[in-house]
Amino acid sequence: MIRILLAEDDRVMREYLTRALERSGYAVSAVDRGTAAVPLLEAERFDLLLTDIVMPEMDGIELAQRAAEIAPDMRVMFITGFAAVTLRAGKQVPQARVLSKPFHLRDLVLEVDRMFESENVGQN
Repeated sequence: MIRILLAEDDRVMREYLTRALERSGYAVSAVDRGTAAVPLLEAERFDLLLTDIVMPEMDGIELAQRAAEIAPDMRVMFITGFAAVTLRAGKQVPQARVLSKPFHLRDLVLEVDRMFESENVGQN
């Protein structure tokens, strides 16, 4: 099962995203800030870091850079409502995907599905 670490400081958004991804067959660990995600990254293996960019204490870009040191093979997807922040994320973590808010939950799930399509092909 594909494991996702979700870092999102908005509680309602975090719960919606967690529920949508779990319904789609993903295992989700959710935290409310980047600093809470780091110990999980160090202790467990995740396939995807799904993180808001604008968060207190440690933003999503810093978190992604830290995650790349801990787990270089893990994929990264940013979610944000700020266009300027999207540009910064694209420059600092070019291999990451960026999904801009607002988005439909199905769009998020489709985007995550696409990231893991090649790995799921032979698993039926």
